[in-house]
Amino acid sequence: MPNPEQVEAEIRQLRREIEGHDRLYYQEAAPVISDQAYDRLMRRLRELEAAHPEFVTADSPTQRVSGQPLAAFRQITHRSPMLSLENTYSEAEVAEFFRRIERHLAGERTVAVIEPKVDGVALSIFYQHGKLVYAATRGNGVAGDDVTANVRTIRSVPLRLHQPYPEEVEVRGEVFMPKRVFAALNESREQAGEPLFANPRNAAAGSLKQLDARIVAERKLDAVFYGWGHVSGSDVWSHRAALAEIARWGLRTPARTWTAETVEGVLAAIKELDVVRHDFSYETDGAVVKVDDFTQRERLGYTSKAPRWAMAFKYQAERAETRLLSIDVQVGRSGKLTPVANLEPVQLSGTVVARATLHNGEEIKRKDIRVGDVVRIEKSGEIIPAVVEVVTARRTGAERVFVMPDHCPSCGRPVVQASGQVDLRCVNVECPDQVKRRLEHFAHKGALDVEGLGEAMVAQLVDAGFVRRLDHIYDLTAEQLGRLERMGNKSISNLLNAIEASKKQPLWRLVFGLGILHVGATASRELASYFGTLDALRSAGVEELTRAHNTGYVMAQSIYDWFRNPDNAALIEALRRHGLNFGHKGEAQALSNKLAGTTWVITGTLSRPRDDFEELIRQHGGRITSSISKKTNYLLAGDEAGSKLPKARQLGVQVVGEKEFAALLDYTAGTA
Repeated sequence: MPNPEQVEAEIRQLRREIEGHDRLYYQEAAPVISDQAYDRLMRRLRELEAAHPEFVTADSPTQRVSGQPLAAFRQITHRSPMLSLENTYSEAEVAEFFRRIERHLAGERTVAVIEPKVDGVALSIFYQHGKLVYAATRGNGVAGDDVTANVRTIRSVPLRLHQPYPEEVEVRGEVFMPKRVFAALNESREQAGEPLFANPRNAAAGSLKQLDARIVAERKLDAVFYGWGHVSGSDVWSHRAALAEIARWGLRTPARTWTAETVEGVLAAIKELDVVRHDFSYETDGAVVKVDDFTQRERLGYTSKAPRWAMAFKYQAERAETRLLSIDVQVGRSGKLTPVANLEPVQLSGTVVARATLHNGEEIKRKDIRVGDVVRIEKSGEIIPAVVEVVTARRTGAERVFVMPDHCPSCGRPVVQASGQVDLRCVNVECPDQVKRRLEHFAHKGALDVEGLGEAMVAQLVDAGFVRRLDHIYDLTAEQLGRLERMGNKSISNLLNAIEASKKQPLWRLVFGLGILHVGATASRELASYFGTLDALRSAGVEELTRAHNTGYVMAQSIYDWFRNPDNAALIEALRRHGLNFGHKGEAQALSNKLAGTTWVITGTLSRPRDDFEELIRQHGGRITSSISKKTNYLLAGDEAGSKLPKARQLGVQVVGEKEFAALLDYTAGTA
C-alpha cells in the first residue's frame, strides 16, 4: 500500500498532466492523447481524491462543478473599472481615431494591434498566487455579479495558472458559447418544447446567469481573454507581450491578431479579419483596434467612460438582396403557424440561402412584406436567416399582399389566437403536420423513448393514414407495418415491442411526451411528483397548478387550457384504455416501501440513464435530492463520481454502487 506522501505525489502528478492536456486541447487545439486516455487520468485522480479527501483542493481539475444551487448572485467590485469601448460602424472614424493618436504621439512610432471583437459576455477573473479566487460579470463597470461557481465549470479556464505568475492578476475576457454547441442546444430545446435562444450571445448570457452550476456545466461554455485590468509586479510593456503572458498562464487568447503602423494597415487588417472571422469557434461582431505600447496608453489616457487608446469597429450585418417567391406556413408540434419565405437562392455569409423566417403575421404586416418583393435578408446573430426589410423602390405593382390563413394549412381546421399573443395556432390534435411533430416528440428518447419511431418512420405512418393521433401507435399491427418501406419481420417486431414497453414509462415521461406548451422535462417531473396522477393534474385549476414547484402562471394556464381541449381529452381517455401509466395516489401503490424514509443523491456515470435510477428510488419509497448533507442516507455512485463522493464519506453517508443498490431492491444490476 502506498504511503500518504506517495499518494499526494501521484495526485499532484495527475493534476499536472491533466492541466497540461487541458492546455493543449483548449488553448492550442493540439491534443496529444485520446479522450479515453484523458478520461482514465481523470478517473484515477477521482479515485485517489475519494480515498484521500484530505488531499482534495479547490483548484483540482475534479472540482469544476459545485453541488448546491445559489439563491442569488452577490456583487463583486472590480480591482479596476471595466470600461466600455467607443464603437463605430465607419471606416472614416477608425481612420480619424488612428490619426488623432498619431497627432498626440507626434514623432513616435505607433503600433496598433487589431483583434476580433468576440460577441459574448464580458468577464473579469481574479487570480491570487495563481489560484482562481473569483469571477465577475461587467455589471455597471464598477461591480458585477459573482459568477465564480459557473466560471469554474468552463474547462478552458484554468483553476490554477501556470508558473511563473504574478501575485495578483485580474484578467479580462469574454465568455461565449461555441457555434456548434449553440446549434445542438437549440435543437435539444426545440425537442423539449422550450423557447429557442436567438443567438449564441444570448445563450451564453442566459447560461452564465444560471443559479445552478450543474446546468452551466451542461451548456459547455468557453472563454477567450484579451488583457488584464489589474496586475502586480509586471514588467510587461506591450499588449502583444501581455497576450503572450496570458496564453503562457494557460488562458485562451484571440484566435488571430494583426499589427499595423498606418491608417491603411489598420483598415486592411479590419477587412482581412472580416474575411476569416466566420471560421472562428465563436461569433464576432467587429474588430478592436488598440495601441500596443502601454506607456503610450498611459499618456493617451481615458475619458469618463472609455480609453482613448482603443476603439471597436462594428461590422455591418451581412445582407443580401433577393426576390421573395412565395410564403409557406409551417405547423409546429405545439400547433404554432410560422410563415417561411421561399427565396431566389442567394449567397450570404458563406452559405446559399433559399428560405428565411418571417416570424409571424404581425411581423409581415409591420414590414409590409409581399409575395414578389425584392427583400433584404441577413443572418440574425449570423445563425438564422431572416427577412429584415423590403426594397420598396423595386416594386412593380405585381406584388401580392400575404394574409395568414384562418384555417390550418395542414388539416383545414380553424386556427385560434390567444388573448395578448401574436401567434396563430391549430388546436386540432389530429392535424397531420402536428401529429408528425408531436409523435416525434412523444417517441423521443427523453419522453416515452420508443426506439425505431424516428422522423422517417413517423412520416410514413402519418402519410399512410395509420396514425392520426398519438394513441393510434398502440393500435398498429404487424400487417400494417409490413406495408411500409424497409420494414422486415425483425424491424416490425422490435418496433411493436418498443411501443408496448412505452406503456410502462413513468408518469413524468408521459406528461412531457404530451407536448403541452411551456412544459419541459423538468417541469414534467415536478408536476408528476406534486400531483401523483395524470387525473389529478388534469382536474387541477390554474391556482392549484401554480403550487407545484417552478410552475408559474403562464405554464399553469397552458396546462389548464390543454386539458380542456376536447381533442386532448379524447386523447387522454384513449391512452388510458391502452393502459399507459397514469401514476398512483400516494405511496401505498408504489412498487415497495424498501427505501421508505431514505434520502438519496446520485452521482457519476451509471450503466443506464440517471432518470431510471431516480424512478426506481421513488417507486420504492425513497426521495431524491441534488446535494449531499447530513440528512442524506445514501449516495449511489457510478464512475467519475466527483466531489460528492469525498463529501459523503466525510459526513458518514453510506456509499453504494449499482450492485449494492440492486441488492437493496432484490434485483440483478443492469436488468431492472
